[in-house]
Amino acid sequence: MGHEEFVFLLIGLKWTVLLSAVGFVCGGIAGLGVALARASGIQLLERVTAGYIAVFQGTPLLMQLFVVYYGLALVGLMLDSWVAVAIGLTLHASAYLGEIWRGSIEAVPRGQTEAAKALSLRYVSRMKDVILPQALRISLPATIGFLVQLIKGTSLASIVGFTELTRAGNIISNQIFQPLTVFGIVGILYFLMCCPLTILGARLERKFAASAR
Repeated sequence: MGHEEFVFLLIGLKWTVLLSAVGFVCGGIAGLGVALARASGIQLLERVTAGYIAVFQGTPLLMQLFVVYYGLALVGLMLDSWVAVAIGLTLHASAYLGEIWRGSIEAVPRGQTEAAKALSLRYVSRMKDVILPQALRISLPATIGFLVQLIKGTSLASIVGFTELTRAGNIISNQIFQPLTVFGIVGILYFLMCCPLTILGARLERKFAASAR
């Protein structure tokens, strides 16, 4: 494999990183709203968000991307493949992160909430200053683990013709007929992205487990 092919792979890598970042950041913002709704104590909000989470956790990401790109086109909303994949990953991430963070919010000792109420803190202050900082700490290992899955999930963007790392590898493989070499390099690039995050998540999990004893 030559220099030009490797540069093409790096361009695909760039789009993989950008897709992962957009999906994680936008999904995180929406996921926080989902988590707060799930833990709000308002029955209607809890039921709606529970159904939302069930849909996205109960269906494959591949199908979700397919529906966003091709399904919206059927009703006249034509989206660029980049936009469609970004929306699909955002919706997917918001459901998973919302459930992760909902569990973390509920894992904060109830006494913290009662103490905040005793200090006459309103809901926003109670969440912002007392509950969410502790919940974020609890959720970090699972959140990082989901980010790793999201990075690998971007490989499904090829279903709508978007050229990220995996599709770039497939294009080059079809041109030079060296699939083992090409996908070996693709695998190494994914490993270099995901392995440090996996190690970080494992270390944080051990650290938090030790501090909880």
